[in-house]
Amino acid sequence: MSIRRVSAVRRGAAAAVVCAVLTLAMAGCGGGEGNDSADKPGSSSTPPRKESQGAGRTSGTPKPEPTEVIATAKGRNGIVLEVTSVERDSGGFVTVNGQIKNTGSATYYQTTPWRGNEQELQGGGQSVGGATLVDKVGKKRYYVLRDTDGRCLCTSGFTQVDAGQELPIFIQFPAPPQDTTSVDFQLPTFQTTTVEITG
Repeated sequence: MSIRRVSAVRRGAAAAVVCAVLTLAMAGCGGGEGNDSADKPGSSSTPPRKESQGAGRTSGTPKPEPTEVIATAKGRNGIVLEVTSVERDSGGFVTVNGQIKNTGSATYYQTTPWRGNEQELQGGGQSVGGATLVDKVGKKRYYVLRDTDGRCLCTSGFTQVDAGQELPIFIQFPAPPQDTTSVDFQLPTFQTTTVEITG
């Protein structure tokens, strides 16, 4: 074998070794980059973990706070009126919120007296338009507000209260003077109950 041929073989072997080393080096670098990218929060290969999501929260929709009953008045045949709020609004009126419960075992039909003497809702069901607020200190009685058509600003349209049913009600009155904070609430067939005005 000539010297020229031996040199060519040696150069070829050296080139092959260099290629192999470069290939291994590139493979090693590529693997390292892949591992680094997997640990980075912004990597697209694995989504970031959300360990803090939902921490300190309860699952699902939050439950509403239970409504506090501030006054109770008994009616006939197991009917109970519960007042949950009496709030003074900036518009110059007071809103009474609550519910009428039928704790008896039979449907209650005697709801006509609750509407008082109003005539505007004849044929459209009953209402709680017969309610009043009495300011004993100021010696004034306040009646339920009416809209421009003469209808009461209160719950209406019902005809009965089924056994076990809770009928939500609201009633709006003209606001007593600002310094009046306690009034008597009256609804026909129910006991009179004293309530505190808030707001």
